[in-house]
Amino acid sequence: MADRTTPRKEIGMTDPNKDKVKTLGIRLPDELHTQFALVAQLDGLSLTDAIRRAVELYVETKRSEGDFAERATAALEEIEREAASRRNVIQALFGQSAAQTITGEGTDDSEGGSSSSRGARASRKS
Repeated sequence: MADRTTPRKEIGMTDPNKDKVKTLGIRLPDELHTQFALVAQLDGLSLTDAIRRAVELYVETKRSEGDFAERATAALEEIEREAASRRNVIQALFGQSAAQTITGEGTDDSEGGSSSSRGARASRKS
């Protein structure tokens, strides 16, 4: 049996969904698994297809909940606050030029080279 961590290469075939799917392992109590497998079989579905349908239904149900959009907006605002906080920390540690380098703005090295080359010079002096 092939090692599960080794990528499989198929000659002459490409998988268009290779990077478009995620694998999810779930743990179910035996009785629930048995019931789920039977329901999927009666519906003519593989367990994978039945799980996909269940997840799609769950997501659609959550989308239609009254406060779900509000909670998603609050989560997005928290992400933005955290990103701004991290940006401020980087600016405080390394100055505006480091933040510009990270965001791709103002990549002119006229201030004496990159931080990595300055770090290499400093470690050679030690």
